[in-house]
Amino acid sequence: MQKILVSACLFGAPVRYDARPVPVPHPLWQQWLDEGRLVSLCPEMAGGLPAPRAPAEILGAGGGEAVWRGLARVVDKDGHDYTRPFLAGAEQALQLARQHACRVAVLKAGSPSCGHDLIYDGRFSGGKTAGDGVTAALLRANGIHVFDEHQLEQVAAWLASVDS
Repeated sequence: MQKILVSACLFGAPVRYDARPVPVPHPLWQQWLDEGRLVSLCPEMAGGLPAPRAPAEILGAGGGEAVWRGLARVVDKDGHDYTRPFLAGAEQALQLARQHACRVAVLKAGSPSCGHDLIYDGRFSGGKTAGDGVTAALLRANGIHVFDEHQLEQVAAWLASVDS
């Protein structure tokens, strides 16, 4: 049975920057929980950041991939550099995914760690831009399929293709 790496905030843990959990009230989520598929981690907390904390965004073009190449940074709204904790947490997420043989992840949409395809734009204005968060970029670079909490039916289809 394929395990699914999930953002801990989606699992109900109060680990986001605002310490609010954002549990996923969906029958598929409950099914996967009952099946023991879900493996949770908050990359930001794993990297050493507290909750609550100031919100952070990726500063510079290219999203998480650019952060990995040293071309962008993760900063909070006051300008404090959180790049190192974000990188360290992403590494721990990859290690956990490998430990549990996760080939798929469901991560928090928009997050500078976990967002995929669309993340906040670094202006702290609520605007978004194309790109992945730091963790999502690392997982994808290592062959892990990344989805967000709004794509559970796509995850189910992917699981059906590999579980059968």
